[in-house]
Formats: sequence, C-alpha cells, structure tokens
Amino acid sequence: MNELTPAESRDLRCIAGMMIPASSEYSVPGADDALVFADIVDTMGRDTAHVREALAGVAGLVDMDEARREAAMMALRERGGPAAATLSRVILQCYYRDDRVVRSLGLEPRPPFPKGHTLEQGDWSLLDPVRKRAKMWRDA
Repeated sequence: MNELTPAESRDLRCIAGMMIPASSEYSVPGADDALVFADIVDTMGRDTAHVREALAGVAGLVDMDEARREAAMMALRERGGPAAATLSRVILQCYYRDDRVVRSLGLEPRPPFPKGHTLEQGDWSLLDPVRKRAKMWRDA
C-alpha cells in the first residue's frame, strides 16, 4: 500500500510544519503549506514504506499537546535510522524545490539547463587520493 492513511497524512503534515515552520521574516511558507505538502505526498514513491515506518513511531502526533509532540519528535530523532532519515529527506527535498523558497534564497526558480549554473573552480588536488586508489572495478 503506497498511500498514506488520513491519520498518517495529518501526522506527516504536522511533522513537516514542525521541521520547517513558515517565516514572515523571509516571506517563505512552512513545509506544511498546501503546495509543499502536496508535493511531499505526490513524490514519496519508493520512500513511502520508510515514511510510514517513521510515522508509526509518532502515531497520533497531531492530537498531542505541544510538549508531548516535541518529546515524540526528539525520540524519533534520537532513534534515527533509515526511516527517520528518509522522512527528513523527503520533506526537505520538496521544501527546497518550492519556487517561493528558491526565490527567497536569491535564486531563479528554473531547471539548471539550458542556461546552466556557474560553479566556482575548487582545488582539484583534493581528488588526488581518490585518483591514486587501486582500481575497484573489473573491465567489461
């Protein structure tokens, strides 16, 4: 089952809003904003099982008072693991691709191509240890 239950969806939206609240100072929505949250739900795909696993650890979050919510979220964070990491990644990736958020960072909300992005040249000598490693693959 890839779809979230209504209770899971409410808890996920609550978590998203706790992770990234709206900011009037920077004129950005929270991760619980309708557009951001719809993107989260629509693009979970293969991550749904891990997200559901993380949500099971904080079931009923939306019905808790603020202190219990904070405690439940801290417990989830301390447990860590793939489910918690996936939950965080899913929320963050959708938040930071929202056009309003991208604009607040001083960037143009567009795909990287065809205009491309200019990257500062770094210190290529940092790759020397990698280049000196023995071959880790076999020839075809």
